[in-house]
Amino acid sequence: METLETMKGPVLKVGIEDKVEPSKALVFGLQHVLAMFGATVTVPLVVGGAVGLSGSEIALMIQAVLLAMGIATLLQTTIGSRYPIVQGSSFAFIPGLIAIGSSLGMAAVQGALIVGGLIEAAIGWLGIIGKVRKLFTPLVTGVTITLIGFSLADVAIKNFFNFYADPSGGTIARATLVAVITFLTTVFVALRAKGSLKAMPVVVGAAVGYLVSVPLGLTDFGLVKSLPIVSVPRPFPWGEPIFDTTAIVLLLFAFMVSIIESVGDYHAIATVTGSDITGKHIARGIGSEGLACSIAGLLGACGTTSYSENIGVVALTKVGSRYVVQIGAVILILLSLVPKFGGVLASMPAPVLGGLTLALYGMISVTGLRLIKERVEFNDRNTLILAAALIAGLGAPQLPAEFLAAFPKIVASILESGMAVGALTAIVLDRLL
Repeated sequence: METLETMKGPVLKVGIEDKVEPSKALVFGLQHVLAMFGATVTVPLVVGGAVGLSGSEIALMIQAVLLAMGIATLLQTTIGSRYPIVQGSSFAFIPGLIAIGSSLGMAAVQGALIVGGLIEAAIGWLGIIGKVRKLFTPLVTGVTITLIGFSLADVAIKNFFNFYADPSGGTIARATLVAVITFLTTVFVALRAKGSLKAMPVVVGAAVGYLVSVPLGLTDFGLVKSLPIVSVPRPFPWGEPIFDTTAIVLLLFAFMVSIIESVGDYHAIATVTGSDITGKHIARGIGSEGLACSIAGLLGACGTTSYSENIGVVALTKVGSRYVVQIGAVILILLSLVPKFGGVLASMPAPVLGGLTLALYGMISVTGLRLIKERVEFNDRNTLILAAALIAGLGAPQLPAEFLAAFPKIVASILESGMAVGALTAIVLDRLL
């Protein structure tokens, strides 16, 4: 069993291979679930609504997603990279899933995920990803990690002001109050709390924010009422999978974006935990993610990827035990069997998520900037590459959807991912200059 070698100086209070007593591990694992739950449930909600699924079908997809992400996280922390990385629904897959689901049906989505996942697994386990690892220099890696956090900034702020649920702005005052209380509670616990409570800022912040939001009328329990109490997900809920070549090719690019993001996340978690990162870690991690995507296809779920949000949790709490992450995976699996309980978490108001993620997402970007400061020489060449990559990564996602429609789908998908644009820009310039 391989143990990650640590670099100079202690970084974590609880190391990657450290065990945690069951009661604390349960709370720490729940904290990881809370950090990723909103985002991972958002993907099936968005895809299901766009494809035209009924409420019960969307609930079925949420159930499948929770089970698939729990299995994916267990794979990542055992046969994968063995870093404390949580796997969740990838936003990179949303455009492809909607396009395939709308034109060919959800059975074709299943088939594309199964085949694409096997291809991603081969890229990892055959060592192909390791051979291009030299492209990810400290400069490229620093830009990539920084843009991961920056790319999530608008999501945090929109959640903070409840934009997604109320774009008219009628609940701004109440939403801001809840978000501020959540944020201040989270920060206070992280900086001022004593003992084990200090390692649970996300759990405490979410609980306080949730309780405050209920009397303010920001909590919607409609989803909870629509879900059954107990049910077991079954394979191929959308029927026998359809293996359509066009669907597979279309989704392959989403896999490429996911791989780029995951490699950045592996470097981010290695930096946060003070661990070495090798080609073997990356190869196993990508291999396990590919296998997990195929399993997601079998279950009728969405594509899976490593979650930057949870790297922020590790950075904030200094608890990096992968066993804690595995407890979180078990919680996800149990939630998939009890849809009503999952619905309670899914009903967490957006301002609560906004208050929580305001600091979490920023921690990711700060990690990337610290890496650049410590390992990149600020000469004219590197400064130019850094400047161009950051502006490209921040600017490309601002292109209007109607303008992106003029590009080939593959190119449009790249431009929608600021992290992918920034990483590719840095890689190309780093090779040419």
